[in-house]
Parts: sequence; C-alpha cells; structure tokens
Amino acid sequence: MSKESAGILMYRIRNGEPEIFLAHPGGPFFRKKDEGSWTIPKGLPEKGESLTEAALREFEEETGLKPQGNLLHLGSIKQKGGKIVHCWAMEGDVPADFVATSSTFEMEWPPRSGKKQQFPEMDKAEFFPVDLAIKKINPAQVALIERLLEKLK
Repeated sequence: MSKESAGILMYRIRNGEPEIFLAHPGGPFFRKKDEGSWTIPKGLPEKGESLTEAALREFEEETGLKPQGNLLHLGSIKQKGGKIVHCWAMEGDVPADFVATSSTFEMEWPPRSGKKQQFPEMDKAEFFPVDLAIKKINPAQVALIERLLEKLK
C-alpha cells in the first residue's frame, strides 16, 4: 500500500499574476539540488487526523506560518515513488521579514559514521512566478499548479 500525504499549495497574486509558494527540503541529500526538488509543504497524516487537518498542520510545521484563508481542493497526484499527495490551494502571503522555520528530523550523517544529526525538514521557502515554480517543483506536482491555474481562470 502506498503512503499518502497531504499539503497546501499557497499562492498570491502580484501585478495580476499568480505566484506559487514552494519549500525546499532540508538535509544533506537536497543541499545542492534545486530544479525539480522543491515541493508543496506536505506530510503524512497522524492517526485519527483527516487529510485536511494533516495539510494544515504540516504547512505550519514546515514553514512556521499559520495557514489562514479558504482551502480549495486540487485533488491528488501520484509521485514517482508511489506516494499519493492530496492537495489544497490557499491564497496567502508572508511577512516582509519572513524566514522559514521548520520542524527537524534526525538521521545518521555522514553515512555509516554512527553519528546522528538534526536537519530541518525544509531549509527555505519562497514565492516564485508560475514559469519558474514549474521548473523548481517536483515534476509530479506540476499538475497541482496546472489545476490551480485552471481554477483561477
């Protein structure tokens, strides 16, 4: 059975055009990766938690921002590894002095060293114009941006 996660695709309108808010995964595997590596803030639901509740919680945990506003369901997509991602769009913005603050995870690093290190789940998050967001986001998640653009028409 494939894993399911839930997330929020936040957007804002600037000069009449949408901008897409994406987060960059933290940790050593993504340190030097850019195009195709960014993602919507998302994560696994906890026991007894609805997908919508999980999306809201994960957004806050991975960005440090409290989600506010109406949610617009964008459906789900299947990523390369088989994970199903359920997504909602939300119009929003960040404060001028915004710096992403994320929860952390622990892993052995360097590999086979026996040393455990803490890394942020997301090391940065920012808005991008649609054309750049499509280059930066995980390729399987491009469909979520396309669905948002259809709904915004």
